[in-house]
Amino acid sequence: MPAIQLLPELLINQIAAGEVIERPASALKEMLENSLDAGAQSISVELAGGGIKQVSVSDDGAGIARDELKFALARHATSKIASLDDLEHVASLGFRGEALASIASVSRMELTSRRSEDRHAHRITADGPALGTPEPATLARGTRVDVRELYYNTPARRKFLKSEQTEYAHCEEAFRRIALSRPDVAFSLNHNGRMRFQLKPQPLAARIAAVLGGEFAAGALAVEESGGQIALRGAISSPAHAKGTRDAQYFFVNGRCIRDRLVAHAIRQAYADVLHHDRHPAFVLFLDIDPQLVDVNVHPAKAEVRFRDSRAAHQFIFHALHKTLSRSAGEGTAAAAPAPAAAPSAAPFYRSQGTMALGIAQPAGAYETMFAPRPAPAATAFAAAAPVQPVPALPASGDDHPLGFALAQLAGIYILAENRNGLIIVDMHAAHERIMYEKLKAALDGRAIPMQPLLVPAHFAAEALDVATAEDEREALQDLGFDVAPAGPGTLVVRGVPALLADADVQALTLDVLHEVREYGASRIATERRNELLGTMACHAAVRANRKLTLPEMNALLRDMEATERSGQCNHGRPTWQAIGIAELDRLFRRGE
Repeated sequence: MPAIQLLPELLINQIAAGEVIERPASALKEMLENSLDAGAQSISVELAGGGIKQVSVSDDGAGIARDELKFALARHATSKIASLDDLEHVASLGFRGEALASIASVSRMELTSRRSEDRHAHRITADGPALGTPEPATLARGTRVDVRELYYNTPARRKFLKSEQTEYAHCEEAFRRIALSRPDVAFSLNHNGRMRFQLKPQPLAARIAAVLGGEFAAGALAVEESGGQIALRGAISSPAHAKGTRDAQYFFVNGRCIRDRLVAHAIRQAYADVLHHDRHPAFVLFLDIDPQLVDVNVHPAKAEVRFRDSRAAHQFIFHALHKTLSRSAGEGTAAAAPAPAAAPSAAPFYRSQGTMALGIAQPAGAYETMFAPRPAPAATAFAAAAPVQPVPALPASGDDHPLGFALAQLAGIYILAENRNGLIIVDMHAAHERIMYEKLKAALDGRAIPMQPLLVPAHFAAEALDVATAEDEREALQDLGFDVAPAGPGTLVVRGVPALLADADVQALTLDVLHEVREYGASRIATERRNELLGTMACHAAVRANRKLTLPEMNALLRDMEATERSGQCNHGRPTWQAIGIAELDRLFRRGE
């Protein structure tokens, strides 16, 4: 066995780069955060080749002294913290002192800086392992970091970079997040010599409109709520201006853009009573909280946080947003707001879509059998299912069809059926969703979900990140039964969808799946997020409310339920059916008294 030995410094930096600098957008984020921490009021970004060839950030911040330039490119050298107490109170965006060193180890970097009190600027260069010495340079006050040929010396990493279009889309999204976080700072973005953004210092509402477009700004509701050591401000979309996609969702904790399941759950709960499941809120929200109450040192790229009191944070966010939405609807204050459900596991979002064939199942003589004289029910006849029973077992009806046979459809939502013991009420969407979920899960367990080629490919407009995800994760999407590819800078073409979902709305289904893959990544989708994604897909396949079903279609659904494991509960934990026995019906109508 080889002897234990210390790794070379360069290899240590390159390992760190693999964790922190996933792609050009990751480098851009770290560089922009350094500029903001330096107190910059104006920041310019130049990209070439989607950031693969060049990422340059210039700012007018405090600058770096000549003798400190070499430390700026060394690991664990930082001006932002010096002790554990500093770490527990950290308010800066960066604090680990490893980003620039990691970037320099896998690129050709040039760092130029000048403080206001210096006579001129100084520059230091890094070419992988080779670190130069500071030399005089020309630059106004501030710092310029020029990164070229990212991963040129680690070809195994470089081959995982995507096309210029894809990498630029990720860089632009990183730029949007930083620009939204600091509307008081001027930003510009230039790609391949073309100016894409030019943002002057402005109020938050104006910055949101400049970055996300006037449509969001026109339907935005201002949020302003505080209490003790926590405050929430920003803007959320009114229910009437919700979107069909989960784009335009930005949440900042002490100025840092994060993704957090607890936060996402609180926001969904706030909108639960006012937003249909096929629509998604847009929001730009800033949570300001005492740094001691949140841990930002839990993720290599600082994209996640951990609240010291997660329940309190969840309730504060929920009530602040519910209060805002209530005011917009003329409901008064949030005093009567319902208590939020316990935080999360994230449930899939819904979209409306086309109809889904249910098939036909109605055995000959079914109704004659069902309406034949039955013996008086025993005292233990099946009564209304208790709400605490999470997965009800199929009723023991004494025949091969414990859910009985359909009588009618109620309110476009419920199927009323009769078995030997009484009345069965089925939530048709919830039941069909469970059936489709189990079928999709079984198909994926068989290595891949069968694909159904579309007779006419579907073309539709998509956000740059959706296009990028379709290109990045094409193999993972094929395993899920999708043949989707970019058809231009802002267009996707879908040539095939999962065979089980062939009748779903292709655009809505594809965008929902792309958003799941984009947010969590193909590796997490294949493991911990697998069931959530399949639940999203199953929801698209399930029969929708107000779809009028024939009796044979209702009976087909009942038979599928009887053949499906865990069919008594939908993917979100709700029961799919309830039963009321004859004895209970007799009691309701006081028969026999």
